[in-house]
Amino acid sequence: MASAEKIRVLIVDDIAETRENIRKLLQFEGDVEVVGAARTGREAIDLTLEMKPDVVLMDINMPDMDGLTATEAIRKKVPSAQIVILSVQNDQNYLRKAMVAGARDFLSKPPMIDELSAAIHRSGVFAHEEKARSALSNMQASSNTPVGHNAPKEASGKIIVVYSPKGGTGCTTIATNLAVALHNPETKVALIDGNLQFGDVAVFLNEASKNTMLDLAPRVDELDPDIIEEVMINHTLSGINVLAAPIRPEMAEKVTSEQFLRVMQFLRTIYSYIVVDTASYLTELVLSTIEISDLIVLIATQDIPAIKNAKAFLNFTDAIRIPRQKIVFVMNRFDKRIAISAEKVGESVKQEVGGIIPLDERIVVSSVNKGVPFMLDNKSQPIGRAMLSMVEVVRERLTRLEAVDKEPVAKR
Repeated sequence: MASAEKIRVLIVDDIAETRENIRKLLQFEGDVEVVGAARTGREAIDLTLEMKPDVVLMDINMPDMDGLTATEAIRKKVPSAQIVILSVQNDQNYLRKAMVAGARDFLSKPPMIDELSAAIHRSGVFAHEEKARSALSNMQASSNTPVGHNAPKEASGKIIVVYSPKGGTGCTTIATNLAVALHNPETKVALIDGNLQFGDVAVFLNEASKNTMLDLAPRVDELDPDIIEEVMINHTLSGINVLAAPIRPEMAEKVTSEQFLRVMQFLRTIYSYIVVDTASYLTELVLSTIEISDLIVLIATQDIPAIKNAKAFLNFTDAIRIPRQKIVFVMNRFDKRIAISAEKVGESVKQEVGGIIPLDERIVVSSVNKGVPFMLDNKSQPIGRAMLSMVEVVRERLTRLEAVDKEPVAKR
């Protein structure tokens, strides 16, 4: 999304005072423009068709047509429009219904300005990306000749997010070794540090660079392969490219979630796989990255807090309509001597365990301290073989998801 391009917002609510209050909340958002207001669901559909807003703030209870029905109609008629549902009914049932109808987000009324702004900006990114894809598709369809050299390359790379809702479960170890294992001459891999405050990806690879995500964020409107090559670290031992986190925690504030997403989307045009290591908190940046990802590798260990948090995260992804097939659940540091089996954990969280990485403190601690991923020099050890098995699960799951995406909607 170009920095000068504003997020066009339509407000839908049957109460005039509520519409005006929301308008006042948004008047200080410099990159948000309220383009109109509707009093009913039917009026919302008509105005969306006419104005083509990026984001529709939709009340759920209206006299003529409820917000969920209007949302479903708008999503069919104007696919680029992203719907943020506003409701006084803050319960899981309404949230699920909203997501099924096609809403992007769900907020309680009255919304706080920070959560409203975050939801609008997050949705705005998706709206502008959808419009850009549609414009490119129309341009290619209307042309009788192949797309020229200067046309944007198709974004076919897969974004794999490595995430754990509990710190200390080994996310960075898994992410770095997953990236190394996925890389080969035919499939280029980028490893991204999504923990912008306290990321350790560069340290785990014994790399130091003055270039970080901070060098790409301000240049999202001019990204090209040369700029990416200039900023990324080339890890010579493995061949992967690395985008490090800012060197100081306070610098993380200079990278917005929108900038981060746009960098990820551009990397899709260059790399076969983009592996993103994330922080454990569901910040706006982490949540947005999870939403655009092709696959989530969810990490847990055998301790009860980690299992409890994994279950809570899976319940959350159910609520926001992320399909379970998109999640590969991995048990890390697995110790057979502990009575909690992988099968029991899978039953507890209602998710099949897709990978089991055995406990091997000697190899892992040595690997981290030397800055050499164990998939480079311990591939034949049990921990290396387990990682290779997990990589095959990841590849197979991505292939299966891609096949489903290509199926006709009616068949799905």
